[in-house]
Amino acid sequence: MQDPITAAASHRKGLLITAFGGLMLTIDIPLLRLSESDAWSALAMRSALTFLAALFAWSVLRFVFKKHVPIIPGKAGLVVVTLYGIASITFMLAVFNTTTANLVFILAFNPMFSALLAWWLIGERPKPQTLLAMAVMIVGVLLIVFDGLKAGNITGDLYGLASSFILAGAITASRKARTSMGFAPLFAAVVPALIGLAMAGGPAGLVLGEPVWLVLNGLIIIPIAFWCLATGPQYISGPEVAMFYLLETILTPIWIWMIFAEAPTPTGLVGGAIIVTALVAHSVWQLLHHRRKARSLAPRHPV
Repeated sequence: MQDPITAAASHRKGLLITAFGGLMLTIDIPLLRLSESDAWSALAMRSALTFLAALFAWSVLRFVFKKHVPIIPGKAGLVVVTLYGIASITFMLAVFNTTTANLVFILAFNPMFSALLAWWLIGERPKPQTLLAMAVMIVGVLLIVFDGLKAGNITGDLYGLASSFILAGAITASRKARTSMGFAPLFAAVVPALIGLAMAGGPAGLVLGEPVWLVLNGLIIIPIAFWCLATGPQYISGPEVAMFYLLETILTPIWIWMIFAEAPTPTGLVGGAIIVTALVAHSVWQLLHHRRKARSLAPRHPV
């Protein structure tokens, strides 16, 4: 068991790594939209480039720096790779079948899914405050889904909800394994790449309007973002990792509004506000709780 100082340093390291990954992820959807490509073509190219970037980085570490970094660490790694691969497909379908605001608000349910799965699979029982935040967030998600039903993009909203749940499963599996999973989601990209290519009808069927944005996304943004987010659970809890996905919820609609002048619907905005408010309140409570706990465990000088 780590001593308090080492544990605190490890926790800070995890927070910094994961925060950087979450920040990088906020420009994923804007780059996909800028590419002016169809869903399957974007999935195929972005995923293939991510896989190539991962293969290059792993080769450099293995053969240049002589570091043995596992690609798929055991059965847990296989589970994580599978979940990330499926999440990539559902996420891409959501991007092209619902509004950006709806998608990122729904993805904000990730921390709560992570808390439930951690309770079920790891035995980390959520606090009553967490359960209350979940109940409030469900109201927000239902508002967005019903709004999507009226607007005709319910399919995209459901794809987004599936992405949130599957991603939470990948985070929880990584946390349970407590081993390095940095390359797992990157090498997992080979599966959606092949599926996207098949659905597009092969290389000749790819519809790529502005592929330079997909190149930037697939070779740089996604590899860095997901390596950081997949490495985070090695140092911090699954719900904490999931919280950094909220940067996408907050910042991505701003980038989309600045670039495309696309604003969320009033109902979607209300649903999103409910979700974000519940999460911010829960995060503040969690931070204060951890600080009180740390102070209670701090060594005291005898009087």
